[in-house]
Amino acid sequence: MLTCEKLELTQGAFHLSADVRFAKQAITAVIGPSGAGKSTLLLAIAGFFAAQSGDVLLDDDSFMSAAPGKRPVSMLFQDNNLFPHLSIFENVGLGLRSRGRLDAAERGTVMAVLIRVGLKDMADRKPAALSGGQQSRVALARLLLADRPVVLLDEPFAALGPSLKEEMLDLMQEMLVQDAGATVLMVTHDPADARRIADHVAWVADGVVHAPQPTAAIFADPPSGLRGYLGKMG
Repeated sequence: MLTCEKLELTQGAFHLSADVRFAKQAITAVIGPSGAGKSTLLLAIAGFFAAQSGDVLLDDDSFMSAAPGKRPVSMLFQDNNLFPHLSIFENVGLGLRSRGRLDAAERGTVMAVLIRVGLKDMADRKPAALSGGQQSRVALARLLLADRPVVLLDEPFAALGPSLKEEMLDLMQEMLVQDAGATVLMVTHDPADARRIADHVAWVADGVVHAPQPTAAIFADPPSGLRGYLGKMG
C-alpha cells in the first residue's frame, strides 16, 4: 500500500492536501482539471517537490526523508526522459546502472528487455531515429529494469495517436503490473485511459486529492466535480 499521510503541498497561492491510500500492485488513474496538482502530487512522492508537512509511506515504511534516487519510485514524464546522445541500448541500461559500464550479465539483461518490448533491432539507434511509440517502449523498458515497486506516470502517452496509445497502455499494464507487480499512479486528462486499464480513480480538485474509488463505480456515479469535468470533456 502506498500512503500519503496528511501530506500538505504548498507553493505560493497553490495548496494541495493528500490523506489517501493507493492500492498495491494496481493502477490508479489520477484525474482532475489543469492546475489541480496532479503532477505536483507525483513530484512530491518522487521527492522532487518538498512537502510542507505529512509523510509518504510504502507498506507502512516512510521514505519521506530519502533523496529522490533512494526512494522506491520510478517516474516517467510525457517526454519519456530519454537522453538524445545515448543509444537505445544505453538509455535502457540506465535502468540498471546510472554510471559505469555494464558487465556481460547486465548487457544480456538489457538486450532481453529490448527483445521483450520489440526493439531488438534498434538497440544501436538514437532516440531521434525512433517513432513516438518506439520511444515510449524504450522508456517502458528502462522502467522495467529499474525494478522499483512504485511507478509514477505523468501522461507518458498523451502525444500518441489513439490506437498507439491504447497499445502502450495495454503493454504498460501487462509488463509493469501483471508481470512486475508494481503499484502505478498514472496522471491522465483522458477518462478513456482510466476506463481502459485503471483499477481505481483518484479525483483531484479544489486543493484535495480525494480517496481513490473503483473505476467502474466512480464513472457510474461520479461526484459533482468529476461529473462537470466529464461533461466538458465530451
